[in-house]
Amino acid sequence: MAAAAADAERAGFDSVWTSELYNRSATITVAALALATSQITLGTGILYGVGRSPLMLAAEARDLDELSHGRFILGIGNGTRRMISDWHGLDGESPAGRIEELVPLVRDVWNLDAAPVKHDGRFYHLHISSLGDLAAGSQRQIPIYTAAVNPRMIESAGRVADGLLGHTLFNPAYIEEVVRPALAKGAEHAERDPQDLRLATYTLAACSADEEQARREAAAMIAFYGSVKSYGAIFEHSGFGAEAQQIREAFAARDLKGMVGAVSDAMVDELSVAGTPAQVAEKLRRFDGIVDEVVMTVPSFQISPERVAENLALITAHCAPGS
Repeated sequence: MAAAAADAERAGFDSVWTSELYNRSATITVAALALATSQITLGTGILYGVGRSPLMLAAEARDLDELSHGRFILGIGNGTRRMISDWHGLDGESPAGRIEELVPLVRDVWNLDAAPVKHDGRFYHLHISSLGDLAAGSQRQIPIYTAAVNPRMIESAGRVADGLLGHTLFNPAYIEEVVRPALAKGAEHAERDPQDLRLATYTLAACSADEEQARREAAAMIAFYGSVKSYGAIFEHSGFGAEAQQIREAFAARDLKGMVGAVSDAMVDELSVAGTPAQVAEKLRRFDGIVDEVVMTVPSFQISPERVAENLALITAHCAPGS
C-alpha cells in the first residue's frame, strides 16, 4: 500500500484512502502511507467508530495528523446494524444516533486543551480534562467525514460531519436524487449550510486491457455487495431490486456462480466504471459536477492479489486527474 500511495502521489492524484476489516487496520495503514508520501491527502475510508472510544479516535487522529503534517482526514463509519452487534458486541440500534453522538465528542477531545469534556449520553460516557501538556494538532480542526448508504445516515453527515464519503455503489442518479437532498436535510436540521459540506464517493473501478475481464470482475464485486440487505436501497433506486433479491437467494444457497450470474450488463454499467483504461477514464467523467471527489476502489472479490495490484497500476497510470 505504501508503494501504491507513493505512485499515486507522483501521478498527481489528490488523495489516498484506507479501509479496514478484521484483517487490516485503517489507521496503521495510514501511518505507513504518511511516511511514504509528502503531499497527497490521506484519509481513513472508513475506520470503525464502533469499538473505539471517542478518546482513542481523537488520539489516533492526532498521531496520524502529525505524522502526515496536516494531510489527514478522519473518516468514520459504523457498518451495518448486524456488524455493530455481531462483530463489535455493541447495541446495533440507532446507528445514526450513535454517529451523531460520537463525532462531536471526537472534536471535543481534539480540543481538550480548550475545555474539559463532561458527557453522559445514550452510547458514550466521557469525563476528562486536559493534563496541561496536550499538544495541538497540525490542523486546528481535524476534518471528519462519515460514511453512509441510506438517507437517515446521510442526514447524520449533514448534521455533524465535515463531509460524507459515499458507498462504492453510489451512482450519479442516487447521489442527485437521494444523497444530496438527505445531506441538505441533515445540515438544515443542525442549522448548517449544506454548501459547507464536502461530498466524496467511492466508485468501483475495474480496469483491464481485456474489457470483458474487467466487466466480469466488476460483476463479481457488485454481487458481493448485493448479498448485503442494507445496500438494497441503492439497487432498488437503480431499478435492480429483483436482481438484488436473486443475489441474496444465491448467497443464502452458497451459490457463487448464481450470485455473479444475477448481475446484468446494465448493473455493471450503472454501478461501476469498468473496461479498458481509456474506457474507465471516460466513464469517471459522469461524476463531474456531482461530487467533490471520486475515490476509486478496485474489485477484490474472488480476485488474486496480483490482479488487484495490476488493476491499481493501470488506474494510477491512466486515470489520474488531467490524464
